Amino acid sequence: MTMLRIGSVVLNVTNTRRAAEFWGKALGYVPAPGNPAFLVAEHGEGPRLHLDEDDKMHLDLWATNEEEQRAEVERLVSIGARLVEDWPYPDDADFVVLADTEGNVFCVINSGG
Repeated sequence: MTMLRIGSVVLNVTNTRRAAEFWGKALGYVPAPGNPAFLVAEHGEGPRLHLDEDDKMHLDLWATNEEEQRAEVERLVSIGARLVEDWPYPDDADFVVLADTEGNVFCVINSGG
């Protein structure tokens, strides 16, 4: 059985640096190497916190590879999610945007690719 996990929580912020300082102190997170907009747990496991000035708040659910990603998207659609057809995907997208039964968007990401 495949299993998704919360890989990151995307927070919409107006000031990435200010938000990183606050959430880093609040959660004991540190900037990810090479990308200060991603905060990671300094000690132990936990979802990444992605600070974004453009995107809406949402969950990123990580699949381990492309096959699992496809299977999970199909499973989620079968239990009530819907594909967000009009999302502006980049050519190299490693994610699929879905909406839950309440219209909240979330991404299923191929974290292995």
